[in-house]
Amino acid sequence: MKPKVWMHLSALAVIMLVASLVQAEDKLDRAIRALAAVREFQQAELSPDGSHVAWVESLLGEDDASTPNSAIYVSAVKPPSAPHRMSAAAGAACEEHSVAWSPDGKRLAFLSDAAAPGQLQLYVTGTPDGAAQRLTNLKGFLADPKWSPDGKRIAFLFTENAPRAAGPLEPMTPPSGDIEQQIYEQRLAIVDASTGNVKPISPADLYVYEYDWSPDGSSFAATAAHGDGDDNWYIAELYTLDLSTGRMQSIYKPPLQIGVPRWSPDGRQIAFIGGLMSDEPSIGGDVFVIPAAGGEVRNLTPEIKSSPGSLVWSQDSAQILFGAKVEGESELARVDVAGGTITPVWRGPDSITSGDWSVSVSVARDGGTSAVIRDSFNRPPEVWAGPLGEWAQVTQANRDARPAWGEARSIHWANQGYNIQGWLLYPHDYDPKRRYPMVVVVHGGPGSMERSAWPETFYNTSLLSAEGYFVLYPNPRGSFGQGEAFTRANVKDFGYGDLRDVLAGVDEVVKTLPVDDHRVGLTGWSYGGFMTMWAVTQTNRFRAAVAGAGIANWLSYYGENDLDQWMIPFFGASVYDDPAVYAKSSAIDFIKNVKTPTLVVVGDRDGECPAPQSFEFWHALKAQGVETKLVVYANEGHLIHLPEHRQDIIRRQIAWFNEHMRQ
Repeated sequence: MKPKVWMHLSALAVIMLVASLVQAEDKLDRAIRALAAVREFQQAELSPDGSHVAWVESLLGEDDASTPNSAIYVSAVKPPSAPHRMSAAAGAACEEHSVAWSPDGKRLAFLSDAAAPGQLQLYVTGTPDGAAQRLTNLKGFLADPKWSPDGKRIAFLFTENAPRAAGPLEPMTPPSGDIEQQIYEQRLAIVDASTGNVKPISPADLYVYEYDWSPDGSSFAATAAHGDGDDNWYIAELYTLDLSTGRMQSIYKPPLQIGVPRWSPDGRQIAFIGGLMSDEPSIGGDVFVIPAAGGEVRNLTPEIKSSPGSLVWSQDSAQILFGAKVEGESELARVDVAGGTITPVWRGPDSITSGDWSVSVSVARDGGTSAVIRDSFNRPPEVWAGPLGEWAQVTQANRDARPAWGEARSIHWANQGYNIQGWLLYPHDYDPKRRYPMVVVVHGGPGSMERSAWPETFYNTSLLSAEGYFVLYPNPRGSFGQGEAFTRANVKDFGYGDLRDVLAGVDEVVKTLPVDDHRVGLTGWSYGGFMTMWAVTQTNRFRAAVAGAGIANWLSYYGENDLDQWMIPFFGASVYDDPAVYAKSSAIDFIKNVKTPTLVVVGDRDGECPAPQSFEFWHALKAQGVETKLVVYANEGHLIHLPEHRQDIIRRQIAWFNEHMRQ
C-alpha cells in the first residue's frame, strides 16, 4: 500500500473511531437524562375510608439540581381523579413529604420547608382548596408525623438544633471540638392540632427511632436507646411511654435488632419485627408480639422462609398483615396471632412499598383496600390502589419512561446446600450468537435483597446493560429473603461463604449463556463495596472492579465509623476482644494477591463506610503496582445526593469497565 493511501485510510479510521465514541457518549447521555427524568415516589398513604390516596412525588429540577423538590398530591381512588397538589408553598418548589391522614380522613398533616429552605415545619391542610396551616416554628430536624386516635394532636420526632438530617446515610457533620458533647437526641413530641402548642414528651437523654400511638391515645410504643442515635439503633429496646405520667418503661431488651412497633387495636399487645439487621432503614426478621404491659414475647413466624419487614393489625386484633421479601420477590401474607397460621395474600416479582425500604402497603380501615408504590425492571414507579393484590394504577407520571436496559430474569443456583437466587439483566440488544462481558453487582447490607425494581440514579448499574453487558445481581447467604437462618449464615464468615455463592452464580451464568468467562467484572456499594475489595484479594476471576464506599480493614474501620454497634452481632465480639475474627475478613491483610484494576469511589463525609477505608485500599493497591484510581465526592455521606455526583459515578463506572473489559 502506498504511504499516502495508508495515511488517508488511517485518518479515516480515526475519524470513524471518534464518531463512534461520540455516538456512544450521546447514547449514554440520553440514557442518564431519561433515568433522571423519572419521577420518584417517596410515599403513598391511603385515607382511613379508602376513598382517597395521598402521595409524595419528587423530581430534582434541571435548573438547580441540588435543590430538593418534592410535592404532595391527592386523588380519589375509584375512579381515579385528576391529582390535586396539596402544598404550603402555593405551588413553589420546596421540600414537602411525610403525609399523614387524620382519623376522620378530612385533614392531612405533612412536613414542608416552605417557610425557610432546609428547615422543615409541620403543616395541616383540610379541603383540597384550603390553605395549609403551619403548626410549628422549630429549629432542628422533624420527622414521621402521626395523628392521635382522637384527631386532636399530632406526634412527631424532633431533634432540636440538629446540624443535619437524622440517620446514618446522611453526610456526617465534620468533627471538631469536644466530640462527646455533640450528641443530638431525637425525641418524641406532640403538637396540639388547634393551638400549635408543642410539647416534648420523651426523656432528653433517649433517642427515639420509631413509635406508635396506643389505640386510646394515652400511651406510645417506641424503639429507643440512650446515647448516639446512629450507633445505638442496634441495641435499641422496646419502650412504652405513659402520657399522663411521662414515664418511659422498657418492656423488652432484644437479643438482636427490632423495628416497626405496632400497637394492637384492642390495646392488649404490641407487635414488632425482630432479627439480625445490618442497616437502620432496612428491616427484616420475624414477627413478634408482646403484652403491652410487658411479659412473654412470642415469635409468630419461626422458620418462615422469607423476611417480614412491615406490619398492619386487623381491626379485631386477631391477625397481622405483613409484607416480606422472599427469594427476590415481594410477598404479602397474614399471620393468625393466636395460632400462628400464615395465609398468603399476594406474591409477585414487582417491588411494592408504601414508602420505606420494606415490602409494605398503606391499608384502609376495612383491612382490604390498600395503596402502594409499584415498580419493576419493566415498569416505572407509579401509585396503585385497590383491594390487596388487585390494585389499579392511579398515577401516570412516568407513562413515557422506557427501559434502557435489557430483559430481567430471576435465576437460581445451588451452592453448598443453599438455593441462591439472583436477578440477571440481559444486554439491551441481546443476540444469542454473540459473546458478552458481564458485571456482578453485590448489594449492600448484608441485610438486604435485590429485587425487580426500576433502577435509581444512585449507584446505577443497569446502564451497563445498555452498554452491552450482562449484569448479575446475586442474593447470597446473609441476604434477606429466605428466613433468619439464611440471613445469619454469614455471621463470623464475611467474604467466605457469601463470596462462594457469588462465584457459583457466575459459573451458572457462564455455563448457560454466552458470557465470556475472561471478561467478568465486579462492583458494589457499602457491603457490596467491601465484597468487591475483598474478592479481588481472594480471586483473579474478575477482569476489573469498582468498589463503592467499601471496607478494606475491619480493625481500623471499627474505630473510624459512626456505628460500630452493628458489627458485634455479626463478628461475635468487639474488635478489642477478638481482633482475629475481624482480621480474617480484612482485604488489606491479603492485598499482595491483587491483580485486578480497581476504581474506588466514596463520599468524603460517609459515616457508615468512612473515606479513610477507601484511601487505605487505594494506597495499598498503588503500593503493589495495581492499576487503580480513587474519586472522593465532596460533602456527600453514605447515600450520594447530588445528581451531578451520581451521574459522574455512572460515567466513571462504565468507562472503567469499558476500558478493561471490551476486549
